[in-house]
Amino acid sequence: MSSNNYSNRYNSKKRKNFFKGKLFILIIGFLVGAGIMIGLYNLSVHYSSDESCMKCHVHPQAEQSWKLSKHVNNSSGVKVHCVACHLPPQDQTWNYYTAKAKMGIKDVWSYWTKDSADFNWEAKSELENAIKYIPNESCKECHQNLFPEGVTSDAITAHLYYEDNEKKLNLQCISCHLDAGHYNPNYSHGKMTGLPASRNASVDTSLFFKESTPVGTFESFTEQIPGSVITFNMVAIPGGTFKMGSTSKEAFHQADEAPVRTVTVSPFFMAEVEVTWDQYWMFYGKTMSEGRTPPDKVYANNSTNPAADAISGPTPPFGFPDQGWGTGDRPAITMTHYAAEIFCQWLSEVTGKKYRLPTEAEWEYAARGGTETPYFFAGNPKDFSDQGFMRKFFDAKTDSISSYVIYSKNSKNKTQEPSFVKPNPFGLVNMLGNVMEYCADKYDAEAYGKTGETVTDPLVTEGTEWVVRGGNYASDAADLRSAARGSTNHDQWLKTDPQQPKSIWWYSDIRGIGFRVVCEPESEILTK
Repeated sequence: MSSNNYSNRYNSKKRKNFFKGKLFILIIGFLVGAGIMIGLYNLSVHYSSDESCMKCHVHPQAEQSWKLSKHVNNSSGVKVHCVACHLPPQDQTWNYYTAKAKMGIKDVWSYWTKDSADFNWEAKSELENAIKYIPNESCKECHQNLFPEGVTSDAITAHLYYEDNEKKLNLQCISCHLDAGHYNPNYSHGKMTGLPASRNASVDTSLFFKESTPVGTFESFTEQIPGSVITFNMVAIPGGTFKMGSTSKEAFHQADEAPVRTVTVSPFFMAEVEVTWDQYWMFYGKTMSEGRTPPDKVYANNSTNPAADAISGPTPPFGFPDQGWGTGDRPAITMTHYAAEIFCQWLSEVTGKKYRLPTEAEWEYAARGGTETPYFFAGNPKDFSDQGFMRKFFDAKTDSISSYVIYSKNSKNKTQEPSFVKPNPFGLVNMLGNVMEYCADKYDAEAYGKTGETVTDPLVTEGTEWVVRGGNYASDAADLRSAARGSTNHDQWLKTDPQQPKSIWWYSDIRGIGFRVVCEPESEILTK
C-alpha cells in the first residue's frame, strides 16, 4: 500500500471521527438546550399560577377581591387567572416573556426590600396605577366580541364609542371596567340612583333657615342657605393692587404666566373653603333633573353667567362622584364648569345675593394673600418639588408645605377635609392643592400680554377651555405655585362617559376638580 493511500485513509478516518465528535456534541447540546427550555417553560408555568403570583403580591385584599370579581364569580363558570390580565397575550412571545421578566424582577426585589405596610393600597388600585399593569390587548384577547347576544343598548353605545375613539383618546377597557378583575364596592360605572345622604337629610325641617344671612357691612359673614341647615363662611377680601404672574427667575415658571402685569381688583367676598359635598348634594336634591339644557342656551350672548331661566339641576352621574372617599365637608368634585355656574346661579336665587365663580385675577390675588413669593408661605419650589435630577438621590422637603397644602406628598391620593391644613393670610383654606378650582375666565395662554402692563378687574371671555387654578391632591409642588395656570381639557375629561350625547353636568375622567364661590358686595356697603 502506497504512503499516499494510507495517508488518505487516515485523514478520512480522522475526519469521520471529528464529525462524529461534533455531531455528538451537537446532539448533547441540543438535548441540554431542550432540557433547559423545557425546564424554563415549566418554571414559567409554575410561576404563572395564581398561587405563585400571590406569594409576592401581598396586597391584603388581592385574592379575595379577585374571587369576588366577575372574572371568577360569573355565570359562565370561566375563571380568569392573574397572568391573563397582567401580561401581554402569550402569542406575543417576546413581549410576554420580557414583561414577565421585568415584572418578576421588580416584584421579587420589592418583596425583599420594601415593607408592604408602607404601601398606599387604595392608590395602587386606582386607574392611574392600574393602566401600567393591565395591557389593553390582553382584555381584547378574551373579549373579541364587544356586542354579544343580550348586551344592553347602553353597552352597545359605549362600545361603539370605544371602537371609534380607542386610539384618538387612548381609551382602555379598564377605563370603564376597573373592577372586572378585582371587585371594589366603592366603584360603579352605572348611573347613580337616589340622593346621597347629607347633613340636611336627617334634620328636623323646623330647624331649617327661613332666610339667608343679611349683609350690611363689608365684613366676613356666615351664609345660611334657606330651606336647609347648611352654612358656610364667606371672607371679606379687600380690594387692592398686585403683581399677577411670574418672571423667568421663579423656579418652574411657565410661558403663560408672563408678562407680569399690575392688576387692581375690587373688593369681594370669597368662600373660606371649596364648595363641599353637603352644599352640592343639597343643590342636586333641590334641582336635579332628567332634562338637558344645552350650554349654548345657558351661556346667552357669550356671557359667563347662565341665562336667568336655565336653572335645572344635574342629571344623575355615573358611579360615585366622591370616589368613595367620603362626602360631608370634603370638596365636591367631578362636576363640569357648566354645573359650577348653575350652582352659583341657584345659590344667588335662594340667598338673594350675587354669587359667581372668581375671575382668574381675583383668584390669584386671594391665593397670594398679600405675598409676592411663589407660595403664600416661605419656601423655594425646588426644595418641595419631585422634579429634577437631584430627586433621584434626595427626597424633597415636606415640612412647611405640608402644613398648608394637600398635594402628592401628603394626600394619600385623594381629597381631604379643610381641617387638614392651615389657612393663608386672608383666612382662605386650600387655595393651593386639594382640588383644582374653576375660574370665570376662558383660558388664553397669551392673555397677560394682551391687556397692557396695568389693568383693573380683567376677565377673558374668548376661548374654548376654562381656566383652572391651584393644582390638586395629586399635583407636584411645582404646579402649586400661586402663579401657576391650568385649563380644562373637556374632551379628555369626558372620554369614558358612555352617554351619547355626553353629560353636561359631570366629568368621567377627572377627579381633582372643584370650585369655590365669590359674592359681589352691594355697592352701598362698600361706602360704609
